Amino acid sequence: MSLLNAENLNLNFGPKTILSGAAFMISRGERVGVIGPNGTGKSTLFRVIVGQQPLDDGRLHFARGSTIGYLPQDVLELGNPPLLASVLAAVPGKGTIEAQLAETEDALHQVADPEEQLDLAQEIADLHERIDHFELEYSGHEAERILLGLGFRTRDFERPLGEFSGGWKMRAALAGLLFKRPDLLLLDEPTNHLDMPSVLWLDEFLIKFKNTIMLISHDREIINRHVRRLLSFEVEGLRSYSGNYDEYLRLREQELEVRRAARRNQEAEIRQAEAFIKRFRAKNTKAKQVQSRIKKIEKMDLVEVDHERAAVKFSFPPTDRIGKVAVELRGISKSFGDLRLYEDLNLPVNRGDRIAIIGRNGAGKTTLLRLMASELAPDAGEIQYGSNVEIGYYAQHHSEKIDKTRSILEEVWRIVPSMSHTTVRTICGAFLFSGDEVEKSTGVLSGGELARVSLARLLVKPGNVLLMDEPTNHLDLLSSEALTEAMATFDGTLVFVSHHRSFINRLANKVWNLENGVIDVFPGNLDDYLYHMKSVEHAEPEEAAPAVAAKTSSRTPTGPEQSRRIREPRNAARPSLRPGSGQVSAVSAPKARDYQERKELNRKRSKLEKEIKEAQEGVAELEGRIAGLEVQQGILEAELAKPETYDQPDRYNRLLNDYQQTKNKIEELTRRWEFKSQELEKLQARFKALPALD
Repeated sequence: MSLLNAENLNLNFGPKTILSGAAFMISRGERVGVIGPNGTGKSTLFRVIVGQQPLDDGRLHFARGSTIGYLPQDVLELGNPPLLASVLAAVPGKGTIEAQLAETEDALHQVADPEEQLDLAQEIADLHERIDHFELEYSGHEAERILLGLGFRTRDFERPLGEFSGGWKMRAALAGLLFKRPDLLLLDEPTNHLDMPSVLWLDEFLIKFKNTIMLISHDREIINRHVRRLLSFEVEGLRSYSGNYDEYLRLREQELEVRRAARRNQEAEIRQAEAFIKRFRAKNTKAKQVQSRIKKIEKMDLVEVDHERAAVKFSFPPTDRIGKVAVELRGISKSFGDLRLYEDLNLPVNRGDRIAIIGRNGAGKTTLLRLMASELAPDAGEIQYGSNVEIGYYAQHHSEKIDKTRSILEEVWRIVPSMSHTTVRTICGAFLFSGDEVEKSTGVLSGGELARVSLARLLVKPGNVLLMDEPTNHLDLLSSEALTEAMATFDGTLVFVSHHRSFINRLANKVWNLENGVIDVFPGNLDDYLYHMKSVEHAEPEEAAPAVAAKTSSRTPTGPEQSRRIREPRNAARPSLRPGSGQVSAVSAPKARDYQERKELNRKRSKLEKEIKEAQEGVAELEGRIAGLEVQQGILEAELAKPETYDQPDRYNRLLNDYQQTKNKIEELTRRWEFKSQELEKLQARFKALPALD
């Protein structure tokens, strides 16, 4: 059933076209993502939907009685009521809903159109359900649960909103929207002001959310997890694609291949027509045919295919080798007034580590980076650097240090004055500043553009130990993905703070969870960490292994004092069950002690061995089929690349069709291979996790 219909939307800002004849429909219960480069109109579309931005032309039709909730990126004015009261006030009282029900029932008796009757009947059913579940869904307890999930403390509930910072006000606004449960929920970068625990909580909340969602996010994993259709701002206009972001990339590439093929056919046709015109222009007997071909060329609407999305494109040169330990925290203590972040903290950063620091806002993640970067001095203890270490540090506040009187080119060039003018311009181009744009003054740049200048300044001279604080903020989805790919080419040591799930999963080989002055160290990426935490929650009591403190340096304290400051996972015996997790913990699970336990253990081992063998055979079979298809694809590519192929349209189209079918089959088998490989690795990890027999 339709919740929103958009017809012929047109909107221009001066010479820039945002929407041109855009049309789409949003159904009840749909999950729709909105993507496109920064500045193309994603947030503007949301403002159009909620009525904050008038259209030049076009209409929006909403289902009768539908409610809309909108979370913008900008800080909201929420007045100054107590926090909990502001969330409770987001929902009308039960009496208001009952009055709305009576009004809708009256309307049902007055309409004759069957489709409108159906819409009203559905609205009546929804209102009855809201009334029946009002006390459960809109209780004070539920409001408190949402606030706690978004990182607020119980002691915050009675604090006036005016006492909170902009980021916490945005959380309060989000809490009100989630409590209200509107029919259409518009979320514009909802994770921007959240820490990782709150991001994970919101993720679970949205999975269970039954109403319609429209979502803008620069995090690929969030889009993939919550979206089943995409509205994309393309060069052709606003387009709709079924599926998540991964499926969009596949469909868009197919679409572009078809457009490229059509363009090649047009160009071949033009060449043939021009050759005919050139050959017979002087012959009177061919004048009619010549004029016909000239008019045909003039009328031909060429397919545009040369537009490529701009994204950060950068790769790192090899770094200088350093000692085994890159940075070591020795007895570090740090406080701000009465707030004690850590005391006597001992921890190493080893060569080759790619560490993601996660934890609640205010736990001290950024402070930890600033200490390692020597931007802050510890109250006690010391930071020791390994041999040949050169630190590079990216922080969001660094954009404030950019000289606003300089051009983009000058700001980057002064970091590497020995580089040539051409090389520096090329580097600026990699960060989307090309042509005359590099001469633009940094004083007129947006927040996102300043962030890219700061990234360029750092990454042209990153050192061999790179510290980064929320590097994907202010980047659109495509640029975030491109930055992630660029960071994957960095062969040095990386320590970063991020709430960006796909960034952490792609880059991290270790997670530091910072909470209450304690750092828990986990091998692997974020998914490995989350899987570990769930396995701890669901582990049987007899399976839980004792906590083991990691020895991180010769000065690390032992005993209860040590476990208070640095802890390894509580069930360190359990290895990560996901591919690519790196290290595993070394403590054995409880050993079998009697015959029945041994018998059951042998049964499990035999069953897993059989499943592992079958999975290995399945993976090998798929690898063989993929290899054969890739050979076939290479042959087809070679044929399509031959100039004479274009002169045989039927053969060209047949080859192109075969090529596309082969490509699709490879992609299908590759997805099956990835799934089978993950299954195999999980089975192997389960087998390794079985207790050893005496």
